[in-house]
Amino acid sequence: MTQQSTSYQGNKLRLYLGSILLFISIFSTATIVALLIFLCVLGPFSLRYKVANAWCSLVVWMTKFFCGLGYEVEGLEHIQGLDAAVVLSKHQSAWETLALRHILPPQTSLLKRSLLWMPIWGWALATLKPIAIDRKNRNAAMRKLLDEGTACLQEGLWVVTFPEGTRTEPGEEKKFGAGGAMLAQKSGYPVIPIALNSGEYWPRYSFLKYPGTIKVKIGPPIESRGRKAADINAEAEAWIRQAMQDISTR
Repeated sequence: MTQQSTSYQGNKLRLYLGSILLFISIFSTATIVALLIFLCVLGPFSLRYKVANAWCSLVVWMTKFFCGLGYEVEGLEHIQGLDAAVVLSKHQSAWETLALRHILPPQTSLLKRSLLWMPIWGWALATLKPIAIDRKNRNAAMRKLLDEGTACLQEGLWVVTFPEGTRTEPGEEKKFGAGGAMLAQKSGYPVIPIALNSGEYWPRYSFLKYPGTIKVKIGPPIESRGRKAADINAEAEAWIRQAMQDISTR
């Protein structure tokens, strides 16, 4: 049971009703959008991306409309003028997997290959140039990240990674994996660290979405050229942990 669920003092009926309406709206619109993406499969990637991105923006809007959950971003100036970058982001909920597509420039993301096996939604996702890996085969997963990630960066797509590997509870910290930093080292593109506190309002494994304002903090670019991946990773991890202390409300 999350701290929010035990301490929330607002209107419980609105909380449950809003979460139900959001759930229904997300899954119904996701199916429609997936079918639209299929219709665009013979067209350019940019068209499919725009359709998917429009849905991510819609979900962000519906989250605010139904649940009273908005967001604010600090540090957008740090991403201005960058052709592409490797993003190392905190990961606390499903919210950022959609919202970062709305906030950041055109991108791809590192994800579990099994997600592409989901009927309709996963198949549509497979057309959006994801870097889909088998986590059980670490060596093959790393090779795929480095090869496909570098190609995407050179194409102008940002690569979004969650170095902790899985969603964490607010206040929880996991050791950063080195994949994103190694991609930055190999490709020469900078790292953009991102901290966020989405788990305080959209808890993992919870159906309920609590009203409030998610804080997203984007850090300055971390240079990767001529540096070791371990040093890049350590700098990003230190920045994110400090930023989490600044934005966390509990």
